[in-house]
Amino acid sequence: MSGLSLYLNDPLGRELLLQAVLISAFIAAAAGALSCFLVLKGWALMGDAISHAILPGVVLAYLIGFPLIVGAFAAGMLCAVATGFLTENSRVKQDTVMGVVFSGMFGLGIVLYTKIETDVHLDHILFGDMLGVQWQDVIRTGFIAGGALLIILAKRRDLLVFTFDPQHGRAIGIKTGWLHYGLLTILSLIIVSALQAVGLILSIALVIAPGAIAHLLTDQFDRMLIVSVMTGVLSSVAGVLLSFHIDAAPAPTIVVVMTAVFVAAFLFAPKHGLFRNRARGVGPL
Repeated sequence: MSGLSLYLNDPLGRELLLQAVLISAFIAAAAGALSCFLVLKGWALMGDAISHAILPGVVLAYLIGFPLIVGAFAAGMLCAVATGFLTENSRVKQDTVMGVVFSGMFGLGIVLYTKIETDVHLDHILFGDMLGVQWQDVIRTGFIAGGALLIILAKRRDLLVFTFDPQHGRAIGIKTGWLHYGLLTILSLIIVSALQAVGLILSIALVIAPGAIAHLLTDQFDRMLIVSVMTGVLSSVAGVLLSFHIDAAPAPTIVVVMTAVFVAAFLFAPKHGLFRNRARGVGPL
């Protein structure tokens, strides 16, 4: 017996399924809200950079006996701060700086990992181990993701001004510097919360795809926020359930589902879809 039937007939399996669904939904809700700001501000590569850059922090935390989540968060913030400092103090553009910083830190993490003996498999760090989570992991992730989501919702107006026009924000008294690093902090927290469930590499899809999909479907920001969160949560739950049906890993299946939804939105979105634009004579022939 394999696939979903195994988990529906085995009490332990049902618990594993519930844990996987809950932890993926928690992560997706927070990531979906943040995704709107990253997409509108053009910070997609920043999420990619931080997701790769936390690897050396994970390895060093393991070496000194700290919780892996602490090392991951510290490395993520180091990557974000270093990127901002180098961008402001050199003639190199931000996307180039991010490429250098995250590839360097990811390479350092791989070198450190290969030099230590550990029972933590590299695949679990890179791609997650959603079926290996425990209730304490679900609860911890729920607190982190829930806190990040509440902060985003509470400050969404200020963040929106910062996203589109930081100079106007400063003129009306908004502390854009705090918002800049606050947004990076929330991004690091969400990626760290996704570490055990979906891993470093696949977490980038959760903080980019929902916002991109919502951006295709609506022009109103509040509606975009709702659509992004719902897309992330529903795609994550559907991906987990589908993975049991087809006997595949949950995290990559979630990404495949989100990609399929993005393609559908790109083609069939009622206002900005490819077919709609072709019908109106908008865009390349």
